[in-house]
Amino acid sequence: MGLYQTCCVILYFMFLILKPELSYSMSCTSQKFTKNILYEHCNDLPHLNSYIHWNYNSKDFTFNLAFVATPTKPDGWIAWGINPNATGMVGTQALIAFKQSNGSIVAKTFKLNSYKSIVPGELAYRVTNVEAMYSNGMMVIFASVKLPEGMTELNQVWQVGSSVLNGTFPGIHDFQPENLNSKGKLDLMKGKSISNGSEDSRLKNRNIHGILNVVSWGILFPIGIMIARYLRTFADPVWFYVHVACQLSSYTIGVAGWATGLKLGNQSKGIEYTSHRDFGIALFSLATLQVFALFLRPKKDHKYRFYWNMYHHGVGYGVLVLGIINVFKGLEILQPESKWKLAYIIFLSILGGIALILEAITWTIVLKKKPGKSNNKLYDGQNGSNGRQQPLTS
Repeated sequence: MGLYQTCCVILYFMFLILKPELSYSMSCTSQKFTKNILYEHCNDLPHLNSYIHWNYNSKDFTFNLAFVATPTKPDGWIAWGINPNATGMVGTQALIAFKQSNGSIVAKTFKLNSYKSIVPGELAYRVTNVEAMYSNGMMVIFASVKLPEGMTELNQVWQVGSSVLNGTFPGIHDFQPENLNSKGKLDLMKGKSISNGSEDSRLKNRNIHGILNVVSWGILFPIGIMIARYLRTFADPVWFYVHVACQLSSYTIGVAGWATGLKLGNQSKGIEYTSHRDFGIALFSLATLQVFALFLRPKKDHKYRFYWNMYHHGVGYGVLVLGIINVFKGLEILQPESKWKLAYIIFLSILGGIALILEAITWTIVLKKKPGKSNNKLYDGQNGSNGRQQPLTS
């Protein structure tokens, strides 16, 4: 199943004695329960192929619900809950349905105190008539919840997972955009499910962060290195200004990507992508150090020019490697359509092929020079005696 797409399932009816059964399709309006279970409202939730059917009695403040979702795996779990104080997962009072080790389906109550702390027990709301069922790949949670007097809307959170630990405890769920955005509000008076605008904003920022960093460290920076290594042989001294312009543009866009990443971190408390973050910190630090090379560059005949060359080349290639690695780590997190990852791989392959061709051409030019005009010293960032640059050897 691709990101933001729902599963296609066959519409048909199954009936079992003593158990409510579900017929379903891609819309909640076509889902029906046996045993004359009827609900006044139903909403197609925007993420995770999930639906909620419900009634609300404003006289006794009873909220009756049937939450329908497809677990990540047949032996996985589904969850629906109410967050009394916020719109996120932390603090949610949840109902979680899963298969026990004996194969039966059960729904239990859990308190989500943090992303790493899920505690079974009674909820802040009185919950009755809790029941769960499994039919044709989908799970359903039935329950009645006593809401506080005067409540007109609630913060709902829903989720699906793939594993149950020892048949008694739900395992951790995925942290893909679908999972992170599965929350919103339910208007009890209007019968509407309302998407959480802040989550939409976070998803937009994730995409912007990814695009900026791919363009910066994944595309412009490698091209800038190729300009410095090969263009000098054919277009001196123009290569230097093109190289500087390309790398400064890369760094500027990278700064914007870094800032967007910091904003995402503030919006996603408790969610961490440790390796992606650590690579990002190292990458940005080295890139900043590389920018200073432009201001620390000694003259060609300075005694420290040799060491500056080593520092500039070494840091540059370090940024190149870290940038490409972190682009792929970012793609693993964002999980875009496979064509985008394939397109980037093709881009790198083409760039690598061009580099091999230019490497061969450059060395051919150097080797054809007369011995008296060749310069066996490492390139010092300036013209050789014959007006040509040697390819880098460090």
